[in-house]
Amino acid sequence: MHQIDDDRADAWFHALSDRTRRDILRRVLTGEQSVSSLARNYSMSLTAVQKHVAVLEGAGLITKRRRGRESLACGDADALRSVSDLLTELEAERREHIARIDELLAAEADPAPAPPPHRKD
Repeated sequence: MHQIDDDRADAWFHALSDRTRRDILRRVLTGEQSVSSLARNYSMSLTAVQKHVAVLEGAGLITKRRRGRESLACGDADALRSVSDLLTELEAERREHIARIDELLAAEADPAPAPPPHRKD
């Protein structure tokens, strides 16, 4: 398992915590789009969409480039795979933790039989 630094993970989860940002990410994973064309999909200002794109870019989930006056956004599938790997790693840790708790509860509910009493001859 590889280790992801906490700051990177925090940025990913912050970026993905917003419904609009998740939708923007879905759209740009299918292909590069201009930020202005993305903005037409939402009932918010271009500036608001630009801020969402900036959060996604800051988290490393999308890349941006300029083409003339246009700002083009493209999803980074490798970064999304890293997010998926982190979630898989966290899930495995939780499952191990839950399995250990289950073992302890089972041992407590079904204690080992007491040793036979000591006989004095």
